Amino acid sequence: MNQSCDFERGALVAVLTAQPLGGTLDYVAPEGGCDAGDFVEVPLGPRRVLGVVWGPGAGGFDLAKAKTVSRVLDLAPMDAAMRGFLERAAAYTLTPLPAMLRLATRAPRLMDPPGAQKVYRPGDATPARMTDARARVLAVLREHGGMGFGLGDLCDLAGVSSSVVKGLVAQGALIEAEAPRDAPYPRLDPDRPGHALNEDQAAAAAALCDGVRAGGYGTTLLRGVTGSGKTEVYLDAVAETLRQGRQALVLLPEIALTTEFIDRVEARFGAKPAEWHSGAGQAERRRIWKMAGEGGVQLVVGARSALFLPFRDLGLIVVDEEHDASYKQEDGVLYHARDMAVLRASMADARVVLASATPSLESWANAEAGKYDRLDLAARFGVAALPQMRTIDMRAEALPASRWVSPTLRAAVIARLAAGEQAMLFLNRRGYAPVTVCRACGHQIGCDHCDARMVEHRFQNRLVCHQCGESAPMPASCPSCGAEGRLAAVGPGVERLAEEAAALFPEARIAVLSSDLFGSARALKEQIAEIAAGAADIVIGTQLVAKGHNFPLLTLVGVIDADLGLQGSDLRAAERTFQLMRQVAGRAGRAEREGVALLQTHQPEHPVIRAILGGDEEGFWRAEAGARRQAGVPPYGRMAGIILSSPDARAAFDLGQSLARNAAPLRAAGAEVFGPAPAPIARIRGRHRVRLLVKAPKGAPLQEAIARWLAPVKLPAQMRLAVDIDPQSFY
Repeated sequence: MNQSCDFERGALVAVLTAQPLGGTLDYVAPEGGCDAGDFVEVPLGPRRVLGVVWGPGAGGFDLAKAKTVSRVLDLAPMDAAMRGFLERAAAYTLTPLPAMLRLATRAPRLMDPPGAQKVYRPGDATPARMTDARARVLAVLREHGGMGFGLGDLCDLAGVSSSVVKGLVAQGALIEAEAPRDAPYPRLDPDRPGHALNEDQAAAAAALCDGVRAGGYGTTLLRGVTGSGKTEVYLDAVAETLRQGRQALVLLPEIALTTEFIDRVEARFGAKPAEWHSGAGQAERRRIWKMAGEGGVQLVVGARSALFLPFRDLGLIVVDEEHDASYKQEDGVLYHARDMAVLRASMADARVVLASATPSLESWANAEAGKYDRLDLAARFGVAALPQMRTIDMRAEALPASRWVSPTLRAAVIARLAAGEQAMLFLNRRGYAPVTVCRACGHQIGCDHCDARMVEHRFQNRLVCHQCGESAPMPASCPSCGAEGRLAAVGPGVERLAEEAAALFPEARIAVLSSDLFGSARALKEQIAEIAAGAADIVIGTQLVAKGHNFPLLTLVGVIDADLGLQGSDLRAAERTFQLMRQVAGRAGRAEREGVALLQTHQPEHPVIRAILGGDEEGFWRAEAGARRQAGVPPYGRMAGIILSSPDARAAFDLGQSLARNAAPLRAAGAEVFGPAPAPIARIRGRHRVRLLVKAPKGAPLQEAIARWLAPVKLPAQMRLAVDIDPQSFY
């Protein structure tokens, strides 16, 4: 401990823990004192828990009863910028500060002392007998560049027992060694040459690098058509950040994107970055967390939660595919990673790059208003050209019952397959069929715990609720009337589309990409890599396939139902349909061969469909912005959702009505409250759900008004109340 510290031994300090206690707790500084930001171990009841010294204690009680901090942990302190970020994020999202700290300490065994562990790395020998389990272990190690794993993490990632790993050690295929538990990552070389950039790319990269060198906060919207080389452009900004001795973070919306991206980073910088996502092992998560704070990792690639890592000196945040809806956390702490990235950077004097071919209207509007810089890449890199886009008017197609691939689309697929190219059939609906109905009594099989229909997953022979995850075997008879052999699937999902494709194209190799068909992230990544290498003729997928994948042989995209997202009252329905269709179409023709996207629709005259075909993206954004501005909704107004849930529907409605009647603090801020009303999915996991919607002018102090409005509320037993600032969905 330094001789001089913020709080000498015996001083009263405020310690924030991740326990749900509302705020900080007062403790006495330990022997040697402590500083603001120190990670400490403190007694709390019978337990000892992790905490952060947040400042001086409040006092106001008998100090003789104050407990003493057990010890200061050997962890890099949380700096003032990170503490300020958590406070600002908590205030913006109306989240208790301990819950924000929980997000920022989501790594195991942080209170354990540094030490060594046994790790397993590839050996030189080949197993005498190769089994599927052994192959999975070796594949995991290859995928991670030969990096060593602890026994538990390696078993979890490969889905094997410890005996499989031990058997590979005995045969020399694996080496067991001692390694530091939390070692720094290999250094990345920012001066290695990258890909040669064209004139537009070079200009954009130079602008981003100038911003990094200038220092200070700034956000740039990097808008480039699919295949325009946005990644290479922002990797130049990453390189400049590393030259400045600062750290960089790249957020990706989908774990399946990481393999190709990690390979590109390794090719560019000579080493792999750290990967932070749900597929990382527990030991790896601890290592990344500690190295972020110590400066032992230069670049982290991760999911939205990587924003809460305790970087020592964060200089750049890239939010790739910034428009993607998965950046919104929809349970627990409700936040949007794009907005939190901007906030984190503003607190750390860092730069932000928001990259997308189809930006969110929020980012487009901020660039139009001058809050963000904007850079455009209007053409694909090299010889690749943007795909042609056409509609197939389903009103004019002769389509048999229970078929969804039109004759026109079928002919286009056959032509592409004959040319040795790949085709993609896109349907944003998981499973085999969204509804299972009894033809004897009309009963639709629903979830016992939710107001939602069970979705048939025929590949698994089960019915699954996509709200709560409940599953059950496919029944042989109707659960309502008992009739046997009368259950019928209604509507298509990707599994049913695969069945139809197998009948229409019997010689084709078909691959289905849907998140629920893969037991691990590794299996999904392997399938994507195989498709990119040409192992499939027809790819059938949900929105998973729209997220940045590069399939060089893919030249045709067929959208089975382009009208699917246009229904409903979601204020972002037009925006999301436009983005999704343009992104999916962008998978076609990314190499030398020209691409075509065919959109099956019953509404070819719909303004959104016309905008998708016309390619006038700026015109679409201006029209959408005008409609939103007139309605006073985001990004030209403010919204918050209030979600009440309880096992007792009446209790939830009664509380909602009480809140609506006593909304004076909202009205004083110029806000309106609508509801209560049943949520569109009115029951999930046995809890009845009621929503209220708060709408306010752009500049209204919405959070402060909501906090005053909810302050007097005492929640009945088993009642939950969640506040969703800037809601992205209204289910």
